[in-house]
Amino acid sequence: MSDQTQASGGRTLRVGLISISDRASQGVYADEGVPSLKTWLARTLASSFEVHERLIADEQALITATIIELVDEQGCDLVLTTGGTGPSRRDVTPQATLAAGTREMPGFGEQMRQISLHFVPTAILSRQVAVLREIEGHAALVINLPGQPRAIAETLEGLKGDQGEVIVSGLFAAVPYCIDLIGGPFIETNPDVVKAFRPKKKSA
Repeated sequence: MSDQTQASGGRTLRVGLISISDRASQGVYADEGVPSLKTWLARTLASSFEVHERLIADEQALITATIIELVDEQGCDLVLTTGGTGPSRRDVTPQATLAAGTREMPGFGEQMRQISLHFVPTAILSRQVAVLREIEGHAALVINLPGQPRAIAETLEGLKGDQGEVIVSGLFAAVPYCIDLIGGPFIETNPDVVKAFRPKKKSA
């Protein structure tokens, strides 16, 4: 067991996954957001984790309440949402996320758009945000992700060259260290998918 794991009490990472879609939540078609996220996490995380899933409609108050429930009641350390981040009037995920947060983490949204612009020019239309939700004795990172499975993977993994070299870092490279800083469990990743970045400790 690593020093970092001991410091976090050896806790299992709790991840909340929220798929936001009017039609999927009504059963018009099968949800693809949460299943794709579960698959991605399974091949990326080398440390233990548990998942709490939610499939809900594009309703601002409901989205905010679901994020709060996953953090405050289920004890999630990381919450990933998918869907509802575009410019249409029904896309209310970003403002609902901001309402649940105590501090915004703007770098995540900036990097998401930077990554997506390498694939589609319409990335400038995305409004994804990330926040911290902090309550007494607990904190969580909440990140909005795109709605399409391929875009989810591209955003989390970043852009790689033909030899596998990282051209643009994906979001998830920074997630484990962020969770460290807010007192969450130590996260280890499969470097073939995403290499977690942590600053090197200065020698004494």
